[in-house]
Amino acid sequence: MVHRPITVAGVEVFPLCDAVGPMGDSIRRPMREMFPGGRHGEPDEWILHFHCYLLRDAAGRTVLVDTGIGPSDSPASSWAPVPGALGAELARVGTAPEEVEAVVITHLHSDHAGGAVLAGAPAFPNARYVLQRAEIDAAAETVLDHVVRPLGERVQAVDGGAEVLPGVRVLLAPGHTPGHQVVQLGDLLLTGDLVLHPVQLENPRVTYLYDDDPELAAATRVELLDRVRAERGMIGTAHFAEPFTRIV
Repeated sequence: MVHRPITVAGVEVFPLCDAVGPMGDSIRRPMREMFPGGRHGEPDEWILHFHCYLLRDAAGRTVLVDTGIGPSDSPASSWAPVPGALGAELARVGTAPEEVEAVVITHLHSDHAGGAVLAGAPAFPNARYVLQRAEIDAAAETVLDHVVRPLGERVQAVDGGAEVLPGVRVLLAPGHTPGHQVVQLGDLLLTGDLVLHPVQLENPRVTYLYDDDPELAAATRVELLDRVRAERGMIGTAHFAEPFTRIV
């Protein structure tokens, strides 16, 4: 599915559709269990859209936000519709993997970090990979082996807010995972898994079954969505059908 780019604060933001599909049986649950307290209609199956984002500034510098579900042998293969189409999507918008200057991984879940490493080597060989130190510290050994260690010195570990490129910042947004982060660009917030389903816009305090700390995630969501709303801004989500949503 092709979505149009938008321009925010002089930076082009390209939504990249890595995949579309339901959760696999290994983690699939009824919606009332995955998002307790939310208002759910029919059908009771969650079809996820797996979005990554490419940012390109006026100087041609590029930042990739998340690396998708990865190849057929990715850790995401147990539950997500692998292989992902990120490579083809980048080609569609005229960017080769070698041209990506920085990669922001919002968190180390397999559908966001599964494409960071291919055949044991960094998929974006000239990029620095920006991760929160808290996310690395909390990661399981299998995740460290599959994603973090193969990246070697290309990992840029940050603590809290940090500038990736002029005007592009990461912000610590914990709860879904200990070191979950979002990307701020002008009045646009790229949310990773801060917001997973539209029921959490209707009521940001609705929690998610697979949040590491559901109450902290809800508090973070309320705080950041209130900030976006005050700025009459928008969010770019990982799993909504439409990538951009204006917050009113």
